[in-house]
Amino acid sequence: MSSNTPASNDVKQSLSGLPRRLVREEVLSEEQALKALADASDNKRQLISHLVHHMDISATRIATIAAQEFGFSLFDLNALSPDSLPSEFLNEETVAKNNALPIFLRGSKLFVALSDPTNTAALDELKFSSGKTVIPILVEEDKLADLIESASSGSGMSSLGDGLDESFDMEVGGDDGLQEDDDDSGVDDTPVVRFVNKVLLDAIKRGASDIHIEPYEKIFRVRFRIDGILQEVSQPPLNLAGRLTARLKVMSRMDISERRVPQDGRIKLKISKNRAIDFRVNTCPTLFGEKTVLRILDPSSAQLGIDALGYEEIQKKRYMDALANPYGMILVTGPTGSGKTVSLYTGLNILNTEDTNISTAEDPAEINLAGINQVNVNPKAGLTFAEALKAFLRQDPDIIMVGEIRDLETASIAIKAAQTGHLVLSTLHTNDAPQTISRLMNMGVPAFNVATAVTLIIAQRLARKLCDCKQPADIPKEVLLKEGFTEEDLAGDLTIYTANGCSKCNEGYKGRVGIYQVMPISEPMARIIMADGNAIDIADQAEKDGIDDLRRSALKKVMSGMTSLEECNRVTQD
Repeated sequence: MSSNTPASNDVKQSLSGLPRRLVREEVLSEEQALKALADASDNKRQLISHLVHHMDISATRIATIAAQEFGFSLFDLNALSPDSLPSEFLNEETVAKNNALPIFLRGSKLFVALSDPTNTAALDELKFSSGKTVIPILVEEDKLADLIESASSGSGMSSLGDGLDESFDMEVGGDDGLQEDDDDSGVDDTPVVRFVNKVLLDAIKRGASDIHIEPYEKIFRVRFRIDGILQEVSQPPLNLAGRLTARLKVMSRMDISERRVPQDGRIKLKISKNRAIDFRVNTCPTLFGEKTVLRILDPSSAQLGIDALGYEEIQKKRYMDALANPYGMILVTGPTGSGKTVSLYTGLNILNTEDTNISTAEDPAEINLAGINQVNVNPKAGLTFAEALKAFLRQDPDIIMVGEIRDLETASIAIKAAQTGHLVLSTLHTNDAPQTISRLMNMGVPAFNVATAVTLIIAQRLARKLCDCKQPADIPKEVLLKEGFTEEDLAGDLTIYTANGCSKCNEGYKGRVGIYQVMPISEPMARIIMADGNAIDIADQAEKDGIDDLRRSALKKVMSGMTSLEECNRVTQD
């Protein structure tokens, strides 16, 4: 027998793991095992796949022996249908390359079917791409191949590039002086590039407004802000934090060698022939690495039209009337992320005609619109809001937009422009419309100038909209009265809805709607301002003028079934 020769003993020594066990169980001869190893390597196939599909070895026999050799339980894939697979983790390229298929998700654990228990590279890649703890499950090769084919032919399997234009292109730009280091070692690692592209694309698909990429001592996580709420979407391996950050810095034209100070950059992502999305990128050094935040800037948001923003009819009319004035000042106020920029640009888009000269000064310009002259302020270079305003006034302007009034100089120039035949739009950070007047006067703007220049103030918030899966809420009348509803509101057949939750929404909510206080400066209000009246006096007059405050506007959205009382309380806390 050849098995007793010295040459045969050398052969035994060269086999290990599953091939050696297959020889012991007499499934293969030693020569067949060695040839199978060589052929699988030459054709870049996994050994088990080669044995089953090219040597007609029983898949069940191999799976049973592999389970015994490595201490795995054997799972029967016939118990699963393609429709039950976790579609969000089914990436066609990854599955085909690794011959490993995610079959179910339980909390933070992703269970992956594979026929080769030694295929640790597949498990590592799936852990990286999913951000989950990966649990391997041993299955038969033939059943795995059939299920992969069924999933691929159905709607469950997706490709990383789904939704992208064939000429998937990223144009990047940043501040002067930042260097392009595309050849930096480690940055062009293909899995890292694919992961970053997937994060950007997923954020767009899910309607996120911001992406937070955060390194900590023991974890590295990615969060999306969706409908104003941060949600964790992935936990990539901690040792990849530096490479992911470097990739984003290269795309944003930042200096990847500088990790001690914050940096700003910009990415343009072309997702179709007619649509591109901009990302405003900022890095900030933290205790355990650089945190990166990307603000998603979709130019199409300015094209929605005023009807899509959630204004009540009377509020819409007040805004349109103010935009129709040839001069005066319109101020939009609210916290960061309340939709001020979209409101301003919606107004600018209405005014953007061939016979109008519009100039804007922003920090930075978030939405690019053709026909509008946009300037990024640069205080380090001496280009402040005030300096930009002075330049605009020498360029025959009709309409001026100032990103934010932060100081007396900017406020004074903007007020003078509004008094001398120009329409001026800007923002302030105050809680409501009456407090905006007090803020301007506290800056040092004379009361007379405020009363004669400001024509309209819009205070706003963004509330999450209820999904169609909403359910009626059983709330006692006494509670509703305490929340601000009137007896008149409750006299009719009023139904208050609450969030429920389904597969199509985020915890019962889908999308957002604006909550507004739209306050024109009436003659009685102007007299109060010139008499140095405070915000309370102005709010009392606004109520007499029939102007809903933010709370009342939010309650109307609750009564219409558009949002919930819980969400109303979240965005308009008294």
